[in-house]
Amino acid sequence: MVLGQVLERLGDEAFAAETLVALEDLNLLVQVEAAGRPFGEGIGEYAAGASRRFAQLALDEDWLALMTTLERADDAGTACLKHMLEWSLRHDADSPGKGCGGQCTCKES
Repeated sequence: MVLGQVLERLGDEAFAAETLVALEDLNLLVQVEAAGRPFGEGIGEYAAGASRRFAQLALDEDWLALMTTLERADDAGTACLKHMLEWSLRHDADSPGKGCGGQCTCKES
């Protein structure tokens, strides 16, 4: 499945859980669940928001790091999702007490 299809389906919590489990990074899965909890977000909603936040807020060096990750990855879609999640978690951690959750994602009305 290509990255665009994965991102479109992250709203389905069962699919999101399966996708994050497929990343084979239990620590990341736990961090994503914990980061979304204060905002009432499931892991799918947090993951979808993380990709939107990355697209909106990432700096040039963040995009360069993503491109480097993609060049070295066997599965570009998985590597991209994991990179965006890790980026979002780092940014949420930089704002203690605030987090980001859905707060810095522009949601369509």
